[in-house]
Amino acid sequence: MAKPNYQFEKRQKELAKKKKKEEKRLRKLGDNPGEPESDTDAPASQPPAEGKTL
Repeated sequence: MAKPNYQFEKRQKELAKKKKKEEKRLRKLGDNPGEPESDTDAPASQPPAEGKTL
């Protein structure tokens, strides 16, 4: 009897989840064309102002 390939199953599940998430993102983007997307490559926080130290 053959052993189940759990890595393959996990990868397929991850790909399906990624595809579904991308379709949802595109659907949302199509519904609100005027609003900018929040998941851009923008930095998470502003750099500290000059002269100020942490």
